[in-house]
Amino acid sequence: MSVYRGRFAPTPSGPLHFGSLVAALGSYLDARHAGGAWLLRIEDIDPPRCPPGAADTILRQLEAFGLHWDGPVHYQSQRNAAYQAALERLISAGLAYPCSCSRKQWRDYAIYPGWCRHGVREPHKPQAWRLRSDLGLRPVAWQDRLFGDQRFDPAELGDVVLKRKDALWAYQLAVVVDDAEQGISDVVRGLDLLDNTPWQCQLQVALGYPEPRYLHLPLIVAANGQKLSKQNLAPALPDDDGAALRRLLHRALLALDQAPDPAAGEAPVAEQLTQAVHDWDPRRLAAERHRRDTS
Repeated sequence: MSVYRGRFAPTPSGPLHFGSLVAALGSYLDARHAGGAWLLRIEDIDPPRCPPGAADTILRQLEAFGLHWDGPVHYQSQRNAAYQAALERLISAGLAYPCSCSRKQWRDYAIYPGWCRHGVREPHKPQAWRLRSDLGLRPVAWQDRLFGDQRFDPAELGDVVLKRKDALWAYQLAVVVDDAEQGISDVVRGLDLLDNTPWQCQLQVALGYPEPRYLHLPLIVAANGQKLSKQNLAPALPDDDGAALRRLLHRALLALDQAPDPAAGEAPVAEQLTQAVHDWDPRRLAAERHRRDTS
């Protein structure tokens, strides 16, 4: 892919927090420094996890930090037909199968044992659709821009769910279809998603999609070592252009090892971003799995 197209793809399960800001900022700077597009995708395929108004809050937070996206916002909840078409292609190729098994049934196994690969065990029960990880590309190898050579056998990770028993789409299929249809050339995201990449690479090959470049960023963790997340009640980002917001942006640049001018923490958002886009260099990133938030 010669034209850079990046994206930020949050799940609207709540407002963004500092870890989200670091991920969004890293993907934004990488795209803008390359002169590329930066798209926004709202991954709202799980309505029970997405309270009303959360997506709009995320949009306001990004705008407050000067992270303006290109084109219309892309909502996964509107993409059912595209995901169904991709699933049907996988079924026709023998790479997806229905599965009635529950997590409780295979709780004594590290990964799903593939019991339904050759026929549904309990046809009268609700069924999910799983990927035949043993038949696709194996092993999966790619060069992460920060963590270097990566190699996984997806069959050792198990047959991931593509469509849930409740008929909701699962993350792996949706993200692959959307990245391909949006022409995403570079995926910049948190390290917690690195071990999802093997399944996504399998799906890209199976569906004839190009493989984007990957840059996985170190995870931001709290003082207790827990990943900053909505589940762990990480504080929400502000959505107004105040002094706290400007200092948060400066902290996020420090978390990305970009060594901003210490005096720039009080500078307006637009000024900080302009300088950060100019100076962005992912080679400064330390290849460590976790980055402690020292605020």
